[in-house]
Amino acid sequence: MGRSFILDVELSVVVPVYKEESNILPFLNRLEPVLVKLRHTYEIIFVLDPSPDNTEQVIIESSKMNSKIKLLKMSRRFGQPAATMAGLAYSKGKRVVVIDVDLQDPPEVIFELNETMNQGFDVVYATRRTREGETLVKKIFAKLGYKVINALSEVQIPKNTGDFRMMSRRVVDEICALNEKHGFLRGLVAFVGFNQTGVFYDRDARNSGKGNYNRYLGSLRIGINGLVGFSAKPLNFMSAIGGIIAGLSFLLGGWYAAQKILGITLTPGLSTTVILISFFAGIQLLSLGLVGEYISRIYDEVKNRPVYIIDKKVGFDE
Repeated sequence: MGRSFILDVELSVVVPVYKEESNILPFLNRLEPVLVKLRHTYEIIFVLDPSPDNTEQVIIESSKMNSKIKLLKMSRRFGQPAATMAGLAYSKGKRVVVIDVDLQDPPEVIFELNETMNQGFDVVYATRRTREGETLVKKIFAKLGYKVINALSEVQIPKNTGDFRMMSRRVVDEICALNEKHGFLRGLVAFVGFNQTGVFYDRDARNSGKGNYNRYLGSLRIGINGLVGFSAKPLNFMSAIGGIIAGLSFLLGGWYAAQKILGITLTPGLSTTVILISFFAGIQLLSLGLVGEYISRIYDEVKNRPVYIIDKKVGFDE
């Protein structure tokens, strides 16, 4: 995807952004001292979905002050997962960190990620010990989501983790080679395997502004991606439910037939009929929606459209 591997870049930091002009400079003010203290050659890659604010201008001005700051601008808004995948594809470092710009994930944690990775790991993910600035409902959604995904998925995704992590070059290359249209990074990292571990940290409240992430529908979308992208068990589950319901329907039909043969007054049927029709209709719609999720992903893969399109590159050699 346009990446040339340069050995002298030891650490790449990939930062997906959208409408974050007030957070760019505070983020860099905390990140750059960390990278200098690590004594690694580094690059900071901001991947920008076109924003109506001045995020792009702030990044470009920052790159003039530090040539290691780079910008990838999408041709339109492709979303954070695609932006993250673009950053990984264009990164050059032997190690790559993915982190958000809003400072909920403290850049200082990169020290611990790096030290832990020196022990021979290929992936070190950051596990949230506390989650400041998040509502109780959001925390409940997250907790239940991880339990459901890990119960049904073919890969185990560590609980209370986001995209904030450090990965070796070979892990990044394997992830990019998958070329999946729905880039659920947590699932992809779990899928490729290798030697992985985690470190705990306290997640802070957002530094400035409002998040562009829907706390309810966003969590639901992530959960669906985790289930549909890495497991066929939901389809198997719905097949089992269908079999059980069909069996109960035969039993109910047999009960009505027995009443008719024996001359017993039939159980009043109007309320029963309404309940059964509503129940079956709900199950059918749920099943169709689930099948539709799988079919839509097949459709996206078959079209083989690019995951993202780059409009502008700042600070890259090619």
